[in-house]
Amino acid sequence: MSNLRVLATDLEFPEGPVAMPDGSVVLVEIRGRRLTRVWPDGRKEVVAQIPGGPNGAALGPDGKIYICNNGGFSWIPTRNTVMPGPQPEDYLGGSIQRVDLQSGTIETVVTRCGEHALRGPNDLVFDRHGGLWFSDLGKRRARDMDLGAVYYLKPGMTEIVEVVHGMLPANGIGLSPDENTVYVAETPTARLWAYELSEPGTLKPRDVIYRGERGKPIAGLGGYQMFDSLAVEACGNVCVATLVSGCISVIAPDGAIVEQVPTGDRVTTNIAFGGPELKTAYITRSGKGELVAMDWPRSGLPLNFLNK
Repeated sequence: MSNLRVLATDLEFPEGPVAMPDGSVVLVEIRGRRLTRVWPDGRKEVVAQIPGGPNGAALGPDGKIYICNNGGFSWIPTRNTVMPGPQPEDYLGGSIQRVDLQSGTIETVVTRCGEHALRGPNDLVFDRHGGLWFSDLGKRRARDMDLGAVYYLKPGMTEIVEVVHGMLPANGIGLSPDENTVYVAETPTARLWAYELSEPGTLKPRDVIYRGERGKPIAGLGGYQMFDSLAVEACGNVCVATLVSGCISVIAPDGAIVEQVPTGDRVTTNIAFGGPELKTAYITRSGKGELVAMDWPRSGLPLNFLNK
């Protein structure tokens, strides 16, 4: 971690970093319920206060920041930090929202898919067509929890389809460089799933492995580790923020563990690429309330509507 640089501190559970073309990083503060821009000199600017629980963030084709709103967490103090807890009494329900970066105006795009309300949207990625993939972590309660799901919002943002249901549950999401595969990280199992696509928003038919899985688990970690959000490298490796062990797990498309890069925080929640050649990794250390950057040995995959 010799090249790790702290860019911003005193953030209230940061997540969803977006490395902007102007050198700033836009991120959410889940506990702080806001969208914040961090400038290269460390200055923090509040873009919008967002009720509920702003979680993942991505720049859309319209130049607005799209937000996964998980509806809110309760918060549990631990020895060194404050951690997300069960569904709170003031839970607002899940949604996808978009925020105008200039005015801070918030619009709600979608709150349900057919008869099913969104429970806890978590992470998101745009495909080259302007369609939006997003995961739904669901909510945990004292004695039970929701199953996770993966949705696709078709270009135009008016039609939503449920692509996967029954994950345990779904967190980080990303696309392969050719956009023929969508990767989804399952948090408590620390499994990375790969779903092959026949067209945007549609999975290829496949033989069921065991009990209805529509994807293939390409990697799983041993011991007590959990997966959070992810980003993809230009070469196709998937970089998954890994909780408890406090690192970024780099996983090749064939499932091989390339490396685990320590970050210095057990609550490492997300990674995004920016800078020259997309070789700067911006990482949210949510336990410490920090945004950090480090030089990365390989280039990140350019994101649609952001790096192109």
